[in-house]
Amino acid sequence: MQALALDPGGVVEGTPRPELVPVGRADDATDEVREAPQARERPVVLIVDDEASIRLLCRVNLRLEGMDTAEAGDGETALRVARELRPDLILLDVMMPDIDGWQVAKQLSQDKATRNLPIVFLSARAEPADHLRGYDLGAVGYLTKPFDPIKLGSILLKVLEQLGRGELEAMRRERLHELGEQSAT
Repeated sequence: MQALALDPGGVVEGTPRPELVPVGRADDATDEVREAPQARERPVVLIVDDEASIRLLCRVNLRLEGMDTAEAGDGETALRVARELRPDLILLDVMMPDIDGWQVAKQLSQDKATRNLPIVFLSARAEPADHLRGYDLGAVGYLTKPFDPIKLGSILLKVLEQLGRGELEAMRRERLHELGEQSAT
């Protein structure tokens, strides 16, 4: 397996940096999960979308807001990068070939090393049932395409700030309440 290193705005394969590689992987002998670095200078967002143009749009705007990014164009790569890099947040498309975003979220939630990685879905699937499914899979947010790329960074920074204050359950309750109100109207 090739090591990953963080590069502002992306992932460069084959250039390990000790503070990032390896992290979040279980030790095969003990099944013990190693902890990710406690503090990074800038939050790292893993952008997962099969459309390169969407990844580029997200990357540019997130970097402008002070975040570093890693990218994956499919579900299999997303799972590998998430396990190796342990990003601060995953921005995850739903509709992808082979392993879709729902499956990625489910697999991440079943892995000791990745079950606590926050996921924000970014999808064209806009029905309340899709949002509910995302939250059932543990998402902390759900953004619908088309989206405003200028606001993306501030939205994700707000999510990261709330998570940093331990407000995960409050965030999820608020979103589910909003969905309930939308479906009642």
